[in-house]
Amino acid sequence: MTAPASPARPTAAAEPGPQPLQAATLRLTVVPTPQPPLDPQPVLRLVLPGVAVPRTPHRPGPRPRREEPPAGFVPGFEPAWSVRADLPDPRLAGRRLLTLTLEALAGRRPLTQVQPLTALGVYTALASGRRPRWCAEGTAPVLLGPVRVCEPVDGVAEVSAVARRSGRAHAVAARLEGIDGRWRCTALQIG
Repeated sequence: MTAPASPARPTAAAEPGPQPLQAATLRLTVVPTPQPPLDPQPVLRLVLPGVAVPRTPHRPGPRPRREEPPAGFVPGFEPAWSVRADLPDPRLAGRRLLTLTLEALAGRRPLTQVQPLTALGVYTALASGRRPRWCAEGTAPVLLGPVRVCEPVDGVAEVSAVARRSGRAHAVAARLEGIDGRWRCTALQIG
């Protein structure tokens, strides 16, 4: 008696097996930090291709100081620079400043309400300068979008927003400096 023939087995070469993984190419990159490092060695980070590199948080540095006092300086009567810890939220102060300014330029409120929030030069330019045509003309309300804040130096905030009126968008930006415990606008740009 003969044994029945067994079915043919496929060979291992014919089966698709797991492919070997290709090693990712790694490279070491020296990333400069915005602040001086705690030790003299540079900060080294491992960077993988296609992976976003996390950024270090920005810490504002000290405010530059003047070397010599301006003409007519009387000691004890100068404005005191304030540090960020002594100041209110710059986003709220910036929104208030930009809203009041745009409403004053649109003729919906008196310009004198902006005076306590601005430096003398900014207020003088607003009072004597030309008003942007999009602010002065029309009756539609001026809508202010979200206010963005950047603090480049301790006690200084730069705010920006997009103002919309009658379907058109306009950029608005201001520089706020902490003086005597409150934010004061020292530069204003209305686009």
